[in-house]
Order: sequence, then C-alpha cells, then structure tokens
Amino acid sequence: MFVGDSLSFNMWQSLGCMIHSWVPSSRTSFTRRDGLSEIAFLDYDFRLLLYRTPYLVDMEKQQNVGTVLKLDSIRSGDSWLGMDMLIFNTWHWWTHTKASQSQPWDYIEEGGKLYKDMNRLVAFYKGLTTWARWVNRNVDPSKTKVFFQGISPTHYLGREWNEPSKSCKGESQPYFGLKYPAGTPMAGVVVEKVLSRIKKPVYLLDVTLLSQYRKDGHPTSYSIHNGLDCSHWCLPGLPDTWNLLLYTALFSG
Repeated sequence: MFVGDSLSFNMWQSLGCMIHSWVPSSRTSFTRRDGLSEIAFLDYDFRLLLYRTPYLVDMEKQQNVGTVLKLDSIRSGDSWLGMDMLIFNTWHWWTHTKASQSQPWDYIEEGGKLYKDMNRLVAFYKGLTTWARWVNRNVDPSKTKVFFQGISPTHYLGREWNEPSKSCKGESQPYFGLKYPAGTPMAGVVVEKVLSRIKKPVYLLDVTLLSQYRKDGHPTSYSIHNGLDCSHWCLPGLPDTWNLLLYTALFSG
C-alpha cells in the first residue's frame, strides 16, 4: 500500500504499469472508493493499493470552526494495518497556503489548541513525528516492511539550477552539473531527523537528489492540460526509476 499524496499516486501508477508490462495477460481488476484505490493482479493474488491522505495526519471538519488539520491525530491509520508493505509519502501539500487558494484547512490543531497558521516546516515536523509514533506502536517488522518515499522536488524556480528566468516549462534536458545548486531541501532534513529517532525499521527511499536533476521530467511540456505543473512527473518517466530503486531495496535485504 502506498499512503500519501499525488506523488504517491505517481509512484503507485508507475508500479502498476511496470508490473502489468511483465504479466500483460494476467487477469486484473481496478476499484476506487473513498480515497482508496486498488489494482489487483488476480492470477497472482497480488493487490497494489493507494490510500490518499496528503498530510498522513488527520484532517476533519468541525462545527463552527471549519476544516482542521490535526497534527497529533492519525485515526485513518487503522486502514493501513495488515499490509505486507507500506510506502509512505508527504510534504507536497504542506506548502499550500490560503494566498494560493489551495490550502484545504482553516485551522491547525495541536494538543487541543487551534492555530490559524504555523511555520510549515515546524508543522511538518510535528505531523511526521505523530506518524513516527504510529509506526512504532502499530507496525510489526516481521510482517510489514515500511518505506518512506522521500521528498520529491519541484522545478518552479530556475534559480535552483542557476537559470533564474526559467521554470520546468520547455525543459527537455536534465541538469548536468556535478552538484545541484539548490542543495538539500529543508523538508528532507526534517524527514531524516524524524527517521533517525524512529524505533522500528523504516527504509528511506531517498529520491531527492536524483529527482532534482530531472527538471525535464514534468508533465507541463507534454500534458494536454493547460497550466504549469513542475511538481508531478511524466509516466513513463522518473517514478519508474523510483520503483526500480524500491525493488532493489526490497530484495537486497
């Protein structure tokens, strides 16, 4: 099961296509309901699931308040139990604000207190720490392998690869420098800090740096839809490489 946001969807969809390419004659089924999607390869008794939850922690509608992002609550985690593999991902939506009209919550809640806003890296750290506690309490490593997908970079700001006037639009070549100018994103530092303190084994699929080089891999130049999308990835494309690395990590022990 992939658990996370639209970048989890990117990787889940890629893996489904890659598996199907190896067993094209296998009977398959596809279902989707209430944020849960499943591709089943019926001849192999194999299910590939996606649970959409952009923040991992809960987001609830409360009377007279509106939608609340609850940094210390993961009730939806009950739906993740019993999996052979869990691949988690979050960060993309933590940066969305009211100013961009894409922030889906009205308040942040922690410890029973409501906050109109909070430094997003601080909120991300608190939410990810709640997720780490969930893993410690609920995962049996002898039955479930846990991965964290890592931070997927964006390419909206050309200054991050020393071309200030550009974005990913029109890019057809990767970055070829020896060192990516923007360096490690702070969200990646937060992930490493939280994972260093977790008690159960969680494998970090660190896709950040290799993905930073792929400013050419976004759908903006290839999609039939209008708009600038420098955060998601083309399929086939970079998420296929993420899945090859996942496969290697899974079977290398």
